[in-house]
Amino acid sequence: MGKRGIEILGVDVQELIKMLNAALSEEWLAYYQYWIGARVMEGPMRSEIEPELLVHANEELNHAVMVVNRIIQLGGTPVLTPQDWIKLGSCGYDAPTDPYVEAILDQNLNGERCAIERYQGIAEFTQGKDHATHQMATQILNDELEHEQEIEDWIMDIQRMKEDLKKLKL
Repeated sequence: MGKRGIEILGVDVQELIKMLNAALSEEWLAYYQYWIGARVMEGPMRSEIEPELLVHANEELNHAVMVVNRIIQLGGTPVLTPQDWIKLGSCGYDAPTDPYVEAILDQNLNGERCAIERYQGIAEFTQGKDHATHQMATQILNDELEHEQEIEDWIMDIQRMKEDLKKLKL
């Protein structure tokens, strides 16, 4: 993006770059959380959920690519070291120390809800001012909302399966 393009944005570009670097950090953490969680996960519906978690991981990686490209377009420098991801991001990282499928899903659900807040904030910050970043943020926000719904559905399916098993035992 050229200098004039940056000048007419109508937003504090340095603040926006800061927000985008936090989002970039969170995308990398989300990518790894999905990827490693899918690999170590155990329990019911694992064979159905694992490939979908890997799809989510790839989508998080694609989000990172979009965000880093926007940071560079805005004249910023993307976060350069993994050590800074935890420092810059608000979503954190939950190591899958409990590999049970519900624990993995709960961790990912928390991450998605945090990402929803992040991209909602970026969308609000740029609305009517920086159309390119706003469009990117809303596109990613839609993906995160879809991820949240899918995870909630899997958790509900597992709960129903458990309830059905209890009924069979009675």
